[in-house]
Amino acid sequence: MFGWTLLAAALIVGCGPSRLEQSQEAARSETAVGSARSSRGNPPFYDVLGRRYYVRPSSLGYQEVGIASWYGPKFHGRPTSNGEIYDMYAMTAAHTTLPIPTWVEVTNLANNRRVIVRVNDRGPFLHDRIIDLSYTAAMQLDMVQEGTARVEVRALDAFSDAQANYMSENVYIQVGAFSVKENAEDFALALKSKGFSRAFVDSNEGGSSRLHRVLIGPYERTEKIDTVFDDLTSAGLGGAYMVIGH
Repeated sequence: MFGWTLLAAALIVGCGPSRLEQSQEAARSETAVGSARSSRGNPPFYDVLGRRYYVRPSSLGYQEVGIASWYGPKFHGRPTSNGEIYDMYAMTAAHTTLPIPTWVEVTNLANNRRVIVRVNDRGPFLHDRIIDLSYTAAMQLDMVQEGTARVEVRALDAFSDAQANYMSENVYIQVGAFSVKENAEDFALALKSKGFSRAFVDSNEGGSSRLHRVLIGPYERTEKIDTVFDDLTSAGLGGAYMVIGH
């Protein structure tokens, strides 16, 4: 079996960047609902490529179906519209009109994979696209190879019934992603040996990304899992983040 330190440093994936860095931002619903409006990135309107975009006064009721794309290395490390530095490994997104920040749920309609992302940037500015996702979010939706996917986007604070469903679902903590299944299985075993008894491998062998994710869970939304994140951080795996379903 691999050594614990080596496993923590070897989350290799089969496409895109050579190492799938883990986001430091866990998509927790407590943060998703009621985020303060950013002082930057929210003008009444702005013009790009000859088109005027009006920033919505609220995300209330927002739901849309359309094409999602993703952006990565070219923009990594550059400022976003709200002044943050774009991190292609974080769970973030760009939207033309939603208030910054807005937490949204994005569902890939081709495979029903879902992610929770925080809008902190403006774009995409191609007329047929409704949201631009970070690399990690796109990887979670299995759309990196294709580049685009038909998705449903809805604001998490838009529908109380949707929030209730979200809160009732099981969640998982993703700790790693591998292109080689045996490496993922070894990592899961190492996690179990360190006390993370709920660790397991979720394989997407039929998708284009051929991704084997190492997850810990499930946990109910009512469970307090901050201690699990703390334990992972103590074990040198502080980049783990939350996912909905698997």
